Amino acid sequence: MNFNSIQSANSDTIAAIATPNAAGGIGIVRISGADALNVAARIFVPKSNVDILRSPGYCVYYGHFHNENGEKLDEVLCTIFRAPKSYTGEDCAEISCHGGLYITRRVLSEALAAGAKLARVGEFTERAYLNGRIALEQAEAVAVLIAAHNESALKAANTALGGALGEKITALANLIAMSSADVAAWVDYPDEDIPEPDSAGLLTLLQPAQAELAALLNHYENGRFLMEGADVVICGRPNTGKSTLMNLLCGTEHAIVTDIPGTTRDVLDATVRLGEIPLRLADTAGLRDSDSIVEQIGIKRAHERIAGSDLIFAVLDCSKPLAHDDKELLETCAGRKGVIILNKADLPQVIIADELVQYGKPIVRLCAKTGNGLDELRTVVEDLLGTADFDPNAAVLISERQRKCCAQAQANLAEAIAALQNGVTLDAAQILLDDALNALLELRGQTATEAVTAAVFSQFCVGK
Repeated sequence: MNFNSIQSANSDTIAAIATPNAAGGIGIVRISGADALNVAARIFVPKSNVDILRSPGYCVYYGHFHNENGEKLDEVLCTIFRAPKSYTGEDCAEISCHGGLYITRRVLSEALAAGAKLARVGEFTERAYLNGRIALEQAEAVAVLIAAHNESALKAANTALGGALGEKITALANLIAMSSADVAAWVDYPDEDIPEPDSAGLLTLLQPAQAELAALLNHYENGRFLMEGADVVICGRPNTGKSTLMNLLCGTEHAIVTDIPGTTRDVLDATVRLGEIPLRLADTAGLRDSDSIVEQIGIKRAHERIAGSDLIFAVLDCSKPLAHDDKELLETCAGRKGVIILNKADLPQVIIADELVQYGKPIVRLCAKTGNGLDELRTVVEDLLGTADFDPNAAVLISERQRKCCAQAQANLAEAIAALQNGVTLDAAQILLDDALNALLELRGQTATEAVTAAVFSQFCVGK
């Protein structure tokens, strides 16, 4: 079955700068819409005097960009793309000029004066979606591709852009739709002698579909940590080496390190990579009882960050006995993902690992001054966040919107299966199957509302 329901795109011709807002070797202004080639022809003169309005597309022309008075302003290249074989599915022209900020903005200004309208954030990719060039989940993959921090995120985005997730979701939607149709035919046409659908047969089809949706949801968090990063709080009592660990992970002296307790009074933030995982680190104030109002505020903020973190690095000084403050910290971390880091492993060991087993956290011995133990920490973090088993070449969910749609479909399908198992009337089960189907179609953008699509494309840059 084909679920395509493509909306018609806006008829305006749009333009925007497609390169970063910084000086570089080249700047590109992208123009798209029914009048794109006419707009380009008003500001670009090819050296060969060819008529770019007659260009077959996929052609690049050398020439000059000029203003409305015919004054030459830059040597440029103009690339022509013809509908429907362009990024947006419309006629497109891209003018590549020298990459100074002024000249790139001047090209855009002249394009707007020649009849184009300034593109909204994400409007080029939105038009690709509206014109049927890509599905909504593929449009989201474009945003992930642009923001990729590592090889796994890049591969996962390309896998989604290539249609792997769409193919899986469409196959599941087809299966659910056929099951719902069988039930609907029997319910809606009682006089046609249509055989009553066999509940056992329906369960044979629907239970594997539910398992596939559950697998997609289970792998979502792993992929999210690789693509978006994890919030990590470094915490512990004063002088355990938290700031030294922060500096080790940053590769620079990001935090002040002294032997004076309470040196770190507030939360220090930095983004680093541990292996392939982007970590948003927060070095917090030492956790202890303090009479200092400023330090108390820092300790309060530390507890707040711990509560909202994805992962906790609980740092202990293994050269000193386990203190009351250490035990309070480990109890605070109960029920949350975390690593107990026994820092200062280059000194004589006093803390015994057996003392820490009861807290249910993996233990890593580390010397933050030298970096010894960092590889073990990376391995433990990959295991805790599940990224070690992440397959970027498989179909994966890559956005919170997709996760919500998948979770809704999985929940509805689970209810439908329970209804069939418990002998509930088939028409009630059909309603749940239709709800599951609608959630999957929304994931692909085939029943998406304007509010949903607006939220997706608001995350893009203007030129994309």
